Amino acid sequence: MFDILEADIVVFQETKIQRKDLVDDMVLVPGWDCYWSLPKHKKGYSGVVIYTRQSVCAPIRAEEGITGTLYPPGCTTSFAEGAEDQKIGGYPSKIQLDASLVDATTLDSEGRCVILEFPAFVLFGLYSPANRDETRDDFRLGFLDVLDARIRNLVAMGKRVIVTGDLNISREELDTANAEASMRKNGYTVEEYISTPARRMFNQLLEGGKVIGEKDQGREKAIMWDACRGFHPKRKGMFTCWEQKVNARPGNYGARIDYVLSSLDMKTWFSNSNIQEGLMGSDHCPVFAVLKDQVEVNGEMVHTIDMMNPPGMFLHGIRQREYSVRDMLPSSGKLIPEFDGRRNIKDMFTRRPVLAKTQSAATSSTDLEQESGKASETIHSIIEQSSQTESRGAFPRTSKDVVPSVAGKRRPSTASSTNRPCKRSKSAASNPAIPTNNKGQQSLKGFFKSTAAANDSPAAPSPPQQAESQTGSNSNLVLEAALALNPNPDSAAPSTQTSEAKSLGSTSPTSPLANRGACLNGIRSARGSPSKDGGAIEDSDMVHDPIESKESWSKLFTKPAAPRCEGHDEPCKTMLTKKSGMNCGRSFWMCARPLGPSGAKEKNTQWR
Repeated sequence: MFDILEADIVVFQETKIQRKDLVDDMVLVPGWDCYWSLPKHKKGYSGVVIYTRQSVCAPIRAEEGITGTLYPPGCTTSFAEGAEDQKIGGYPSKIQLDASLVDATTLDSEGRCVILEFPAFVLFGLYSPANRDETRDDFRLGFLDVLDARIRNLVAMGKRVIVTGDLNISREELDTANAEASMRKNGYTVEEYISTPARRMFNQLLEGGKVIGEKDQGREKAIMWDACRGFHPKRKGMFTCWEQKVNARPGNYGARIDYVLSSLDMKTWFSNSNIQEGLMGSDHCPVFAVLKDQVEVNGEMVHTIDMMNPPGMFLHGIRQREYSVRDMLPSSGKLIPEFDGRRNIKDMFTRRPVLAKTQSAATSSTDLEQESGKASETIHSIIEQSSQTESRGAFPRTSKDVVPSVAGKRRPSTASSTNRPCKRSKSAASNPAIPTNNKGQQSLKGFFKSTAAANDSPAAPSPPQQAESQTGSNSNLVLEAALALNPNPDSAAPSTQTSEAKSLGSTSPTSPLANRGACLNGIRSARGSPSKDGGAIEDSDMVHDPIESKESWSKLFTKPAAPRCEGHDEPCKTMLTKKSGMNCGRSFWMCARPLGPSGAKEKNTQWR
């Protein structure tokens, strides 16, 4: 995936996992480091992670949360109260935190922010709360309020800032396809739509943002620049999120809520910024921004890579030393106790071990070929030895058959191994011959079908088999007697039938399994209603046609056929009502085609 994105810093939002769900492929990515922010209480909710390519960039500080109240791994001091050389800074003051309706610990408990500091800038990876219902308004506005304060504090300190992620806010009408529908639904005018609390707060932060009336106190100055809109100021339909339930992506009926923002002093650092709407896999599409190789800092041209790593790692764009474990930060995902000191199993096979200097010069290709030949001969000899041991089957192992143990493990003595009682496997000759073609009853149909007759010329059974066949024939006398019953009440007497049944059972060469189907059919005949003279009359109601039964069950469990759409004469798809009310939980049919750009029903078009 990283190869497809061709990026050096990748930010993911809404990971929806907990710490116990992390696996090697998420954390131990070869050549990459990662920094996680996971929800503290809710399961399968929120979550942010930033991946950095170690060959290009390495942060010098990392934090989780926007308030600074959380604690670094293994520390009892919060980020805000740590040493000056270890904290990023710009933390909201007590007055700024008190302005929020939600306390700071709660704001950072849902895993919504990771902050990395490079010598060049401070990077925010964000997943802002969405506008779902009124119960979350206080949390959403409180999060945005504290975020605005943290960004402004960092800029006031003289640090450059880049903000990336899903902010769940569309700037203006140009950034959403349902602006008019939303205004009609809520009864808003254009001014009221632009002045909603979250949108107004966001636009006051951005250069060129629409703000109706005077700006709020403390937010008079715009400090951030929308990179993607800066490169495409008039582009319509530049959306990054689409509703999956109504399949709105093919018709591009969506909104732009994912951003790459930078402080104003970095506007000239970017060479391009755009969206990748063709990259599938989520209801969002990636947004990217490209930094120039060289940028102007204090009137001098500086290689960007020099400022994306700790001091001394790069100089004039040339690497001076390699990335090592000492460059890892305490918040790195690779230092999580479950993954610390480990590496991905794929990395073991892709990286060749480094030889010692004294051995590297002396080792040649001929020596390697000789070693590999010896190893292959050893492996073949062990395989042949093990196959010979398995072929002996019932015979116990001797000391010569034992494969040498791994170095470092204690090898048991010969005396102890010979005195120990050896577990003997059952001999193949002691087991009775079992037909190899008998696989047992494979399905319910086999219960209603009679099995195939035995072979015409069976092999002569051994003495144990003869005894077993005699026992089997005697045990089935009663069942086979039922088979010989005459369904006609005017036939011979019961005593004659019994004698015939005994002779049939004693002379039948078939096995009990082969007579199973016939016996069951005979039992059904015997279950008829009794006649006056003690016979049995077959009851046709007790016999069921298996094909008819199968069709009846299939009709019972088969889903009903989907109705046809009136406009396109195509099968509809089923939807479930989740809106509260009398129809909540009920399913309904809807046209399967995607929603069009207008967001409304369209007749005689390719859209719904």
